[in-house]
Amino acid sequence: MNKKTIGSLGEKIAAQYLLKSGYKILEKNFKCKIGEIDIIALFKKEIVFVEVKTRTSTSFGTGSEAVNFHKQQRILKIAQLYLASTEKFRNFQPRFDVIEVYLNPDTLAFEKLSHFPNAFLIF
Repeated sequence: MNKKTIGSLGEKIAAQYLLKSGYKILEKNFKCKIGEIDIIALFKKEIVFVEVKTRTSTSFGTGSEAVNFHKQQRILKIAQLYLASTEKFRNFQPRFDVIEVYLNPDTLAFEKLSHFPNAFLIF
């Protein structure tokens, strides 16, 4: 399977996990001219921007390690565009999470999920 298919599978697993954890999914794969945010959700009084990283191994590092400073800055800019386009979430506190999904390399069966709330802070 290609990376896009594996990534989509991980995003589906992450969305199911968030729903079971009490989050309300607002958007999946929100795209704009700058890029894309995998999942935008509401949790209590927070609007949560979630980057999902799916891996079949850690040979090239963990998923959260891939969300470097450059990627964080891009996510922030996309989040700002999203918030500017939707008045109803102005009073919600933004939060930036990373979810790592690990799949079996042979079968692509789900093995593990790690959720990092407030994975990075933006000042």
